[in-house]
Amino acid sequence: MSRPARIPIVAIVGRPNVGKSTLFNRFAGRRRALVEDQPGITRDRIAEEVEVDGRRALVVDTAGLDRGAEEGLASAVQRQAWSAVADADAILLVVDGKSGILPEDHELARTLRQASKPVALAVNKIDVPAHEERVAEFYALGFECTRGISAEHGRGAWDVLEALVAEIPEAVGEAPLEEPGIRVAVVGRPNVGKSSLVNRLAGGERVVVSDVPGTTRDAVDIHLECEGERYTLVDTAGLRRPGRRSRSAERGSALMTVRSLERAEVALLVVDAADGFTDQDAHIASLARELGCATAVLANKWDRVPDERREEVRRAIAHGLRFMSDAPLLAVSAKTGAGVAKIFAQVRRLHAAAHRRIATADLNRWLEDAVRRHEPAMAQRGQRRRPLKFFYAAQTSVRPPTFVLFCTEPSSVQPAYRRFLENRLREAFDLEGTPVRLRLRARSEGKKRRRRS
Repeated sequence: MSRPARIPIVAIVGRPNVGKSTLFNRFAGRRRALVEDQPGITRDRIAEEVEVDGRRALVVDTAGLDRGAEEGLASAVQRQAWSAVADADAILLVVDGKSGILPEDHELARTLRQASKPVALAVNKIDVPAHEERVAEFYALGFECTRGISAEHGRGAWDVLEALVAEIPEAVGEAPLEEPGIRVAVVGRPNVGKSSLVNRLAGGERVVVSDVPGTTRDAVDIHLECEGERYTLVDTAGLRRPGRRSRSAERGSALMTVRSLERAEVALLVVDAADGFTDQDAHIASLARELGCATAVLANKWDRVPDERREEVRRAIAHGLRFMSDAPLLAVSAKTGAGVAKIFAQVRRLHAAAHRRIATADLNRWLEDAVRRHEPAMAQRGQRRRPLKFFYAAQTSVRPPTFVLFCTEPSSVQPAYRRFLENRLREAFDLEGTPVRLRLRARSEGKKRRRRS
């Protein structure tokens, strides 16, 4: 796994519920981390690149640090948080100015003072100048760079970050910024193995994994390189039906999943092969297609499907995906690694299909052949029926590939014929797995467009 460009990494750390995620959102300029008045709401580390006094820095939000977590999900979360500290070039320790210094603050400060990297102390919830006197007691934690801030209102927040980044040696950030590569959203229902699969792809434990449904709540960007190609994997919270998202954290996670799909080029829909394909799997697949993502379906936990049932499971998934039968299906196991090696090759094919441009001459030869092989139904205008004619086609955009087809009566083209044209287009130009948009226009509109141009 490789860092994106070796720009300085600043980890925001502290005990739970001191305002770390609110501060992270302040730096990110948008709501990237979930914020809720409940300890432990942040589980995975998430990152955002920001500009600090002319330098780029990667700010990482982490779960609240707790050395006392010894087992289960709490322990896995803590391994992730301390891993972020180890990866960082500088540490921003956040404490609660209202509650004063607690024993946990002393313990964290003692640990961080031993790190051979810059550390700044942000005393949060200093919302007005009258609260500044609260900062004085926190100098006892032993950090020269100690500032009172208000993450909620922004007061002093950028000042402490600028002071911290200034302490990072310039050499850390000398490398030019790398492109993020192909953006891949890993989506699916809760507890189908998305995080385990991301960890397998990333070659290490980068995302919290547990058997508790809904463990992942934030979207987590992971940059890596495979066979000379760069990728950004986005592991997302599992999507449940809206009626089952009773907690605000789950509703926020669903929104983040949608946002991840919006900014992704390729979606990997993870389904539980052992449980079978569900209506919710179909819902997520249709959402990915609606948002324009080229999509592959990963039947995870394939090792748990008996040999005699595997063909049956494949048919069931294909039946559930009959509305997007072009989506490739890969049988994989995050646990054993079976089939995982094929995923990146499939992602590259999907990415290429989503960005494919077709020459106008080739496109019109295809249209002429398709209409000759299967003529559309007659156009109906009042009591009269007349042949529906297609004249020419042009591609207008990619991701997803979008085409305008000019004909005599666009409103008379039946949905079945549109599907026929879409399927023939996929076959002719290898557009497997990517949405295809067909826009029908009357020929008169085409003439107007040509005159304007």
